[in-house]
This record gives sequence, structure tokens and C-alpha cells, in this order.
Amino acid sequence: MSDELKATIRDAYNAIVDRKGLSPRWGQRQMIAEIANTLARMPMSGEEQATQPAVCVIEAGTGTGKTIAYAVAAIPVALARGKRLVVATATVALQEQFINKDLPDIRDNSGMAFSYALAKGRRRYVCLSKLDRTIAEGQGASALMPLYPDAVDAPSQADAMPIYAAMLDALGRGDWDGDRDNWLAGVAEDVWFGVTTDHSQCSGRRCPHINQCSFYRARDALQSADIIVTNHDLVLSDLALGGGAILSAPEDSVYVFDEGHHLPDKALSHFASFCRLHSTVAWLRDSGKALVQVTPRLVTVPGVQRLLQLLPGQMEELVAALEVAEQAVSALFDEAQCDGVMENRQLRLEHGRVPQNFIPLAATLVGHSQKLVNSLSQLEGQLEKELDNELAGLDKSEIEIWHSHIGGMLARAEGALVLWREYAVSGEAECPPKARWITQHNTAGQIGYELRCSPVLAADILEQCLWSQAAGVIVTSATITALRSFDRFRLRSGAPAEANYTVVASPFDYANATLHVPAMDCDPGDVSAHTEALISQLPQILQPEEGSLVLFSSRRQMLEVLSGVDAALRDRTLVQDAYGKQEILRRHRAAIDAGKGSVIFGLASFAEGVDLPGDYCCHVVIAKIPFAVPDSPLEAALAEWVEAQGRNAFMEITVPDAALRLVQASGRLLRTEEDVGRITLLDRRIVTRRYGRAILDSLPPFRRVLS
Repeated sequence: MSDELKATIRDAYNAIVDRKGLSPRWGQRQMIAEIANTLARMPMSGEEQATQPAVCVIEAGTGTGKTIAYAVAAIPVALARGKRLVVATATVALQEQFINKDLPDIRDNSGMAFSYALAKGRRRYVCLSKLDRTIAEGQGASALMPLYPDAVDAPSQADAMPIYAAMLDALGRGDWDGDRDNWLAGVAEDVWFGVTTDHSQCSGRRCPHINQCSFYRARDALQSADIIVTNHDLVLSDLALGGGAILSAPEDSVYVFDEGHHLPDKALSHFASFCRLHSTVAWLRDSGKALVQVTPRLVTVPGVQRLLQLLPGQMEELVAALEVAEQAVSALFDEAQCDGVMENRQLRLEHGRVPQNFIPLAATLVGHSQKLVNSLSQLEGQLEKELDNELAGLDKSEIEIWHSHIGGMLARAEGALVLWREYAVSGEAECPPKARWITQHNTAGQIGYELRCSPVLAADILEQCLWSQAAGVIVTSATITALRSFDRFRLRSGAPAEANYTVVASPFDYANATLHVPAMDCDPGDVSAHTEALISQLPQILQPEEGSLVLFSSRRQMLEVLSGVDAALRDRTLVQDAYGKQEILRRHRAAIDAGKGSVIFGLASFAEGVDLPGDYCCHVVIAKIPFAVPDSPLEAALAEWVEAQGRNAFMEITVPDAALRLVQASGRLLRTEEDVGRITLLDRRIVTRRYGRAILDSLPPFRRVLS
């Protein structure tokens, strides 16, 4: 790194500290240095690639000031190397804070000059074409076929039409930019879904509304921005499409994944496949009928007549094959039930291996699905040509509508094809194996089956599309290590062994907090006895005037404890799902501000990302060590693979996962350097079991009271 670049980073940091009256933090300075030195590995134009990757995985505790650190370090280096900085957050709230508060503040106070823009997916923007047609047709939902009509119900006309009319009016006046997050009144999911689209149903630059398109206006603004702020999902969607489809190409990008411990799980969700048998049959039949009806209207479009005549028959062939597969799946469930294997109407295929008699059925489905995909792709291509044809005599709006229809059909057919390819192989050669499972649903008396397949680790996925492709990657979070090691993250993410792995010390004085493990005469493994112990102890340890957070691993236990405690505690308790999460937090803060005590009973979603500083949370109670719920097919498949290698899945997977979750839960207490309080863990296993001691030693250095 040049002396000039070092001076730029140093001057920017000192300017922020001076102008904002901040105290320099050792951990923040360390983080800046680690990130800058890592990104300096990126070669300048004409230089050879460095032997070590420009990848930094950095755990920085709450209070470090991560945002300033990675911004001050990464912005100058990215600009100097001619790269675009892509900052991805895990939540909308963090994204909005970064774009609306943090970045303007850093630019105003650092002396650095840079531009930035916010990137969102198509589904966050209204589709003017769909909105216009919906209103013209006088319907409560668009005439377009949604990609998954079984996933989102159509709204009622009475609910939707006034909102759609108001949206169109606001767009016309320039009072709204088409962004869902900027629609002040809020909008229900089903209403919004009717007037938005995805890439499969969007005609792109061929759309007659392209000049007024909210999504493309926002996307065009990204081209000149030095920094793009987005979320993990959009980055992964872009990478899944090969990179550069929405954001800048990976080789031209430096990625920062804030709250980066979510990255492996997010990646898995983007590369999983599924197919719902019964609803896919219904969708194919509806689509076939629609194609028969539209044939006379599109028959004059060159090259489509043969395809329009061919497609309904192909769809019926696929329906027949799906019905055979449905019978075979039903038989698998019957056999599993007889053997006592099935749990919760979910059948996981051991070691990810597909039953031998099901493989040829899946292969048949691959064949039929591939033919359907080929025909739909050809039809979509012919309609695209006609949209580009300036001399076309047919009404372009009719072609645009059916181009969107066919695009949606093609996307769903391609998704099903991916799933059937995963079931047309035995799975025996996979290492690690993929997780394959089938869920039985009972909807209004109708039995249906959903087949899923997913990698159990994101390592290969991220190696292929991120680590080996990006110019630079920074992953940061307050909780990345487990049992004081990065091994868990490396296993799940595939981050390069040669990357820079660093833990930055938190500025908090953990002696301000006490970890108490009280005496108990029961083990959480005895659920009934443990629940009774919680009912007995919580009224004694929760002070009436305090702000407290009680975290459970089981919804059933949480509700049983709530109904069992005395009325005084119950009256001041806010329980998860009684209101929305933000409303619970608002009511809790209001009660504390009014001088009253308040207790929140919550599950895993309250153990992470909840910020209750000062008096809002003086006491965190954790009902038990947060081991994973044992019904996750992904976790079960991963553990099964580890055990098959003669290793101990409990110690390698379960314990590190629980340790990380416990650190996250205990992290709800100290949110500022002035905070004090206590953590109570009502689980004696942390002091009586060997693995418990390992978990205990991985926690921050709280003062311990182990009864």
C-alpha cells in the first residue's frame, strides 16, 4: 500500500474522530488496519495477482464502531484500485441506517469524496405496466400469472383497487418513486404482489414504460455510484446469475458483508430447489388452458403457431408424470410410517440418497420438464423478436402481456427441472451429500407433497461465485467465531484458509455484567421439570421495576411458562407474536420510560439484532443453552455426514452452533460502554458437562456467579 493511500485513510479517520468529538478506539483502529492491509492485496492494473486472497473475516464486538472502520478502510482502497464498493447488510433497518445516516455522516466529516446509491430487487418496486393494465381491466389483481400462484393469494378488488389508483396518481404527480418502502401508507403483501414483478416476467428494455420504470431508474443510478448499498439476498441473487446482472461484476467489486455470520445460510437458501406436486399440476393445467385460449390471438406472430399447439400437450404429459410421482411419494410415506421413520409429516432421505425405484420416475420428469423448458424458451424468444420488430402489425401490448406470461411459466418450469435433476441421481457420490426431503401438507383435507433439495454447506457455492471471483471481500460481525475459533465459519462458508481472520476486542468492560447460573435440581432434558422450575424461579429473579428480556428455545415452553407464572409478572410481560416485533419493543420502551417494569418473552429472533440499551434491558434471562431444534433436515443431514466419517457431530456441529447462539443472546445486555446488568442462565449443563465448560469459556469475560 502506498504512503499516500495510508495517509488518506489515517486523515479520514482522524477527521471523523475530531469533528464528531469521538474517542479513538483501539479495536476500531485495529479493524481499519486489518481491512486496509487485506484489500491492499488487490493488484493494480497490470500487476500480478497476490499469493494471498484479498479476503478478511473480522469479528468485532458491539461498540467497536464497525461501520466507520470498514468504510474508512475500504472506500479509499476501492477507489484507488478502480473497484466499486458493495456494502451488503442483513436487514432493511441496517441498510436504511447505512444509506440515510452513516454514509452521509462519514462523507461530511471524513474529507473523502464519494457517491453512493441504494440497490433493491425488482420486487421492491411497482411495475407500472402491471399497475396500468390492472386498473384498465378493473381487476383487483393483475391478469398476469404469478410465478407461484399457490404462494400468494390474490387480493380482493375492494381492497386493492383504491390503493392501485392512489399509486398511479402519486406516480403521475411525482410524489412517489415506486419504491414500496417509500409508500407511506404501507401495503399488504397480496396487494403489492399484484403490481410488482421479477426478472422472469419483466420485458426489460422492451417495455413501453421503460422510461418511467422505477426499477430501471434506480438501477441506472447504480452505474455511476462509487458505493452500492444493498442486502445479502440481492448480492447472492446477482452472483447466482453469474454476477454483473444487477450489481457490478464480481471482479470489479469489493464486497462488505455486515452481519456476515448470516452469509452461509443465506447462500444455501439461494441455491436450494423445490417443487410442490399438487399445486404444480394445477398450475400446468391452468397454463395449458390459457395457451389454448390465446392461440388465435397470437397465431400471426411468426414462429409461434407450432409452439402454441405443442405446449398444451407437453404440459399434459408432465401432469401425467407428476401424478405417477405423487403416487410413488405417497408410497414412500406409507413405508416410512410403517417403519416408524417419519416425523412431523416430513420424510428426510438418509444420506441424501434417492430410493432406487424413484430415480427413473424423476428421470422421466427431467425429460418432460426439459421439453417444456425448451418450448417455452423458444416461444419467449419469438415474442421478444416481435417486441423488437418495429414493423409488427399486432398490438404490442398484447405481445408484452404474453411475453410476461411465458416468462413466468418458463421460470417455474426451470425451477422444477432443477429439482427433478436432483432426484434423478442416486446421490451416493456426493461429498458432502445434499439434503433431500419431502414434506406432506394437508390443506383443507387435500394431501399434497413438496420435494426439496439443498446443499448442506455453502462452501463450494461461495468458492465458485464469490471467493474466487471477487476483487475483495470483507466479512464482519460481532459473532463469527464459535468456541473462540473461525473453524465453524470456514466449514460452512468455504472462506479461503489463506484469508485474514481477526478478532477485534470490544471496548466494553465485561466486568460491568454478571453471568449467574443459579442452583437448580433439574436438567433441561426433563422438559416438564425444567418448565416448572422456570415458573418457580422467574418471579423471584425478575425485578418488578426493571427492563428484562427472557429468551426461550421452545415456543411451547415459553407459552407454558407465561400461563404458569403469577399474575403480577404476567401483567407486565410482552410475549412474542402477541404483537409484531417492533411493536413489542415500542411498548417495552414506553413502559420503561414511564417508570414501570417490563419483561419481554421471546424466541430466537429476539436473541439477535435487538438493541435495548441502558435501562431498557438490565437483565437477560436465557432459559437454556440454545441447541438447534433437532427437526431441521439441513442440520440433520450435515450431522449425519459428519457421523458417517467417524467424527462427533455433537461436538463439531451442535456445540459450536449453540455456543455462537449463546454469545448472541448474552450480547443483548451490554449495548453501550456505560451499560451494566446481569445475565441469568437457567441451565446447569454449562457447569456440569464437559461441553458446557467449553461453551462457558467461549463467552465474553463476564463476572461469574456459578451457584
